[in-house]
Amino acid sequence: MSTPHLIAPPVRPEYEVTPAAPVGIEHDAPLPLAKRLADRAWLRKTMIALVLIALWEIAARAVDNDLLLPTFSATFVAFVQGIASGELIEKIGISMSVLLRGYALGAALAFALTSLAVSTRIGRDILSMLTAMFNPLPSIALLPLALLWFGLGTGSLLFVLVHSVLWPLALNTYAGFQAVPSTLRMTGRNYGLNGMRHVMLILVPAALPSILAGLRVGWAFAWRTLIAAELVFGASSGKGGLGWYIFQNRNELYTDRVFAGLAAVIVIGLAVEHLVFDTVERVTVRRWGVQQ
Repeated sequence: MSTPHLIAPPVRPEYEVTPAAPVGIEHDAPLPLAKRLADRAWLRKTMIALVLIALWEIAARAVDNDLLLPTFSATFVAFVQGIASGELIEKIGISMSVLLRGYALGAALAFALTSLAVSTRIGRDILSMLTAMFNPLPSIALLPLALLWFGLGTGSLLFVLVHSVLWPLALNTYAGFQAVPSTLRMTGRNYGLNGMRHVMLILVPAALPSILAGLRVGWAFAWRTLIAAELVFGASSGKGGLGWYIFQNRNELYTDRVFAGLAAVIVIGLAVEHLVFDTVERVTVRRWGVQQ
């Protein structure tokens, strides 16, 4: 009996196919200038600011009453004069000194409270109870109580600033900690991370987008609380920062200087938002791929 011969399958010749370019798409063609400009976020925001300034100027000229609404040009002149004389810079320095101290103290307390909440059951109950009680309470409403406890001075300002920062930051941080995947938590446990080491090395990096959001909200709350509190302190003690500058010029009917003080508040807020928070977000969560 003969052994059957295995027949090898036919070999298909190799060949290359060059894919045809999609119809109507040119990869090498540059984008139109208008499209490239529209993709620039800074340019879009600048255009929005210019439109708002133009509307302001038109409305002021239509009202034609500098006591009610000064023009943008008059406000800009008052702003430059305040900077040149050093008065506006001095008021900004006073406000920022108090603000940074209150903000740092509130952030430290918020971090300590949330770290306790994610570590123990009683800490979680304490955070839930305190935030439900005090978060809806406006910070400026505590100013009379602060005046009774700390008197006219920096202590009262720090008290209301800590209240304005503590609760929104604690809520955002705790929400970020709760959203950390359980696999990351278990990874940290497997490496023997407990207590603060687990919080700092596992929870904080994973929850950084929520923490940054809480820092932004806390900054905005603290900034406007400080200006409102300084208005009261200025009326009571005759000194203060930007809030007192606005209040004093309002009493003297220098409306252009009032708007210059408000413009300083806006400029500082924009500078902190874009130069500080956006930079921190870009070098951390966006670079790490945590957030798009």
